Amino acid sequence: MNFIVLTIFPEMFKPFWEHGIVSRAINQDKISVSAIDIRDFAQGKHRTTDDRPYGGGCGMIMKPEPLAGAIRAAEKKAPLSKRILLTPQGRPFDQRVAEELASSDGLILVCGRYEGVDERICHDFIDDEISIGDYILTGGELAAMVIVDAVTRLIPGVLGGKDSAEKDSFSDSVLEHAHYTRPRVFEDDEVPGVLLSGNHKEIERWRLETSLIRTFLKRRDLLENRPLSSQEIEILKKWCLDIEKIIHDQSLYGPDPLSGGQQEG
Repeated sequence: MNFIVLTIFPEMFKPFWEHGIVSRAINQDKISVSAIDIRDFAQGKHRTTDDRPYGGGCGMIMKPEPLAGAIRAAEKKAPLSKRILLTPQGRPFDQRVAEELASSDGLILVCGRYEGVDERICHDFIDDEISIGDYILTGGELAAMVIVDAVTRLIPGVLGGKDSAEKDSFSDSVLEHAHYTRPRVFEDDEVPGVLLSGNHKEIERWRLETSLIRTFLKRRDLLENRPLSSQEIEILKKWCLDIEKIIHDQSLYGPDPLSGGQQEG
């Protein structure tokens, strides 16, 4: 996988390339990375990459000539790469989009700045527009790093474990199960006994159930938008029965169990 970032601040990416999973992937030749300075394709001694918008308005717009030159230079280096503009107007980035991008031959990531880029660049030089969230960043550089990191994790052989990427949160549209490590007891809080049992079938069921619990409590929308497995349905039905039993038992105490069933007149 070849990542080429187009930016007016290429120096931002050097420390990013040198740490963590991305650095490991580079050293293993799983990915190649480079940053192209858009200013190198700007005209004039000041290498200006922005100008005032036609029609008036606040802010500045990235000029089309430097962007077009930088994109063409990137295409020469990696002609089969997908050209992506990082912009708040793009489609939302999520795990499914990361998986889609991971199947590409390469990515050319164009980092917008100022109030945006000239619309003619979007029409003629961009294959896709992506946003990493509904908020405003100063530029697309951080968004590009997010995409590089998320996509790199999905490239076979990058992560240590064979199934690591598949078991991450969102990989199956649910949040990942709870995790515990040593010590066994931390400030009187003990690791769940099932994890110490050695019963792998029970451990997997516990992990699935905690995954569902976390998703239900924190991101219920994820459960609403995905098909459930038979085992997941079985677990959810059990929860329903348990909740119904609790409600039934509480009803035996009357309408106000905290006051022993006595209501004020």
